[in-house]
Amino acid sequence: MTSLTRREFVAASAAALAAGSLASQSELLAGDQKVDQSTLPVCDTHLHLWDLNKFKLPWLGGDAVQRINRSFVMSDYLEASKGGNVSKAVYMEVNVAPDNQVGEAEYVIDLCQRGDNPMKGAVIGGSPQLASFKAYAERFAKSKFIKGVRTVLHDEDRKPGMCLQQQFVDNIKLLGELGLCFDLCMRPGELLDAAKLVDQCPKTKFVLDHCGNLSVQNKDAALRSAWEKGVKELAARPNVVCKISGIIVTANRESWTPNDLAPNTNYCMDTFGEDRVMFAGDWPVCTLTAPFGSWLNALKTIVKGRSESFQKKLFHDNAVKFYGLS
Repeated sequence: MTSLTRREFVAASAAALAAGSLASQSELLAGDQKVDQSTLPVCDTHLHLWDLNKFKLPWLGGDAVQRINRSFVMSDYLEASKGGNVSKAVYMEVNVAPDNQVGEAEYVIDLCQRGDNPMKGAVIGGSPQLASFKAYAERFAKSKFIKGVRTVLHDEDRKPGMCLQQQFVDNIKLLGELGLCFDLCMRPGELLDAAKLVDQCPKTKFVLDHCGNLSVQNKDAALRSAWEKGVKELAARPNVVCKISGIIVTANRESWTPNDLAPNTNYCMDTFGEDRVMFAGDWPVCTLTAPFGSWLNALKTIVKGRSESFQKKLFHDNAVKFYGLS
C-alpha cells in the first residue's frame, strides 16, 4: 500500500464526507490490509443527541462549543454515519440541566422502542452525589433499554475527589445491585480516584470514557505519567472497560492525522487488552474536529495491522456483550 501524506489523508476524508459515504476512504486505505474493514459491523457506544426545543444544555453556552450549539437529532446521526455499517448504538447522556434528566431518560427510551434506528440501549444522566439518586436509578433500572448512568466529573463545579464522597460511593454501589454500569468521564490526572471508587464498588461495571481524556496535544510529561498510571490501575480491575473515543476532539482541527491519535489509543488498547475496549463515536462532539466518518476511518487506520478478531471485538462484539444488546 502506498502511504498517504497528511494532505492526501485530509483530502480523502473530505472526499468521503462530500460523497456521503464512509466506505470511500476505507477503499483508499484497503491496499494490502488483511482485514476487509469495509464489512466490519459497528456498534457505536457513545451517541449523543439533543433537541434544544426539549432540553436545556447549559454547557453549550461555552465559546469552545459554538460549532455544535444547535439541535442534533436521530435523522442527523443517520446521515452522519451513513456508510459506516453502524448496526447498533448506545445513547450517552448529554449533561442536561438537572430538572431535564427524567425527560431525557424518557426521550431515549422512546427512541430505543421505535425500531427505526440503531439505538438499542442508553446510558442516562444522573446525580449520584445526591440522596435523591436512589429513587431515580431504581425507577429507570426497570427499563430493559437503560444500561447505565453517567455524571460528568470534569465540570468546573465537580471538584476533585467528589467521586469518593460516601454518598457518591453508596449510589455507585447501588448501580451494581441494579445491574447498571457507571461511566467515568473525568480529568486525566484524577484516574487514581476512579480506581479507588472501583475498589469500593466491586459489583458495579465501569466504563472509562474517551481513553481517560488526555489531550493528544499534551506536552506535560508529569500529566501523561499520571494518566498512564491511572489507565494501568483501572485496567488492572476486571470490572472496568475502556471506550476508544473522544480524543479526536483534542487534535488540531486543521492538520490532524491518525498518527496524532495513535499513541493514546494504542496505549489504552494494549493496556486494557482486546476483550475490554470498545469503539465510541462521540458524535456530534467529535465534529468539533472531524466528522464521524473521519474519526471512524482514522481508528480503522490505526488498528489495520491488528487481527480480524481484535477489530471485530473493538468495533462491535465487545460492546454487544458488555451492554447485553444481542
